[in-house]
Amino acid sequence: MEHTQVIVVGGGAAGMMAAVYAADAGARVLLLERGNTCGRKLRITGKGRCNVTNDCTLEEFMQNVPTNPRFLYSALNFLSPEDTQLFFTEAGVPLKTERGRRVFPVSDRAEDIVRALYDACRKRGVEHRTGRVESLILEDGAVRGVICDGAALPGDRVIVCTGGMSYPRTGSDGDGYRLAREAGHTVTPLIPSLVPLVSSSKLCGALQGLSLRNVSMTVIETASNRVVYEDFGEMMFTHFGITGPMVLSASAHLSDLTPGKYEARINLKPALEEKTLDARILSDFNQYQNKDFQNALGDLLPQKLIPVVIGLSGISPHKKVNSVTKEERHALIEVLRGLRIKLDRFRPISEAIVTKGGVSVREIRPKTMESKLCYGLYFAGEVLDVDAYTGGYNLQIAFSTGALAGASAAE
Repeated sequence: MEHTQVIVVGGGAAGMMAAVYAADAGARVLLLERGNTCGRKLRITGKGRCNVTNDCTLEEFMQNVPTNPRFLYSALNFLSPEDTQLFFTEAGVPLKTERGRRVFPVSDRAEDIVRALYDACRKRGVEHRTGRVESLILEDGAVRGVICDGAALPGDRVIVCTGGMSYPRTGSDGDGYRLAREAGHTVTPLIPSLVPLVSSSKLCGALQGLSLRNVSMTVIETASNRVVYEDFGEMMFTHFGITGPMVLSASAHLSDLTPGKYEARINLKPALEEKTLDARILSDFNQYQNKDFQNALGDLLPQKLIPVVIGLSGISPHKKVNSVTKEERHALIEVLRGLRIKLDRFRPISEAIVTKGGVSVREIRPKTMESKLCYGLYFAGEVLDVDAYTGGYNLQIAFSTGALAGASAAE
């Protein structure tokens, strides 16, 4: 019997892994990538370091997937985070585990991960061709191939791994959603996730360029005062609002961000209880007792923060610290423990790390990644309506769904 011909559309993380597993299962594989190289988005993930996966259990993994986690159960059992680490280690890329159990190549080079995947495809005889898939060839409820750059390419199975809408310059511009709709699939609303947040607060402009470490952030739903998200770590102020690891993670919890609905509260001194912080301030004031208030905060705060904090505290910058009252110190502590930033909207989806929304998983078989609507059509990676928090989870989803789709399509 002639080997199954599998066409993989998209040469990213999910696509290359799908090609590897389809070839391992005995299929003839054609990998179609519209760009001149594979793995362009993969090359810039993790600031070019590539957070490959997260060294956690399946249960812990699921807790970091806010959208349709149960759908991923079969895929993650097929290719677990541990399996992914073994794959790259055996491919000659030594890995290391950092804070939060985030796994990176020892070299800190995303290029090494891309090369390992591409070499794995090449060694298995995967044919790589450049071109844009314009449409699917559909007959009698089944896929028969694709139209690529005007040419018909026959195939027994087609796996769509085109990514989402984020970073369109890397080729992820929504082509996969168009192909899915062509086959009758539902595409859920697409919004950015893991993306910087826009704020009209004047604080952000005044603090533009300031990075903060070891601070905590709580996102509050203003109408109910309900806590939506809490985290500890790093963030940065920009001309448009706020960004940084904590902010990106917070964005994944805000599916319906509208101006004024949410507020971020930044605790600049989360390690200090209120009484301890007051004692620290008193100690500094004692040291600088003959100085103006504006000149007594240099040991407590970055220079750029001082005028902002003074303005919010309501204390005169020229008041001698030895005359600052207990009530005024309390006002200062309130500012230090709860810098308030109104959140207005997401930055554009083109700046997001991942896309929330995609091909409805209700129309996909979770044990194979095959379409329930079109025989021989499979989906994997970010094109699906599945997304996770930062920490290597989204790449693992791409690898796991890609591997399962590839192996299933080759059968």
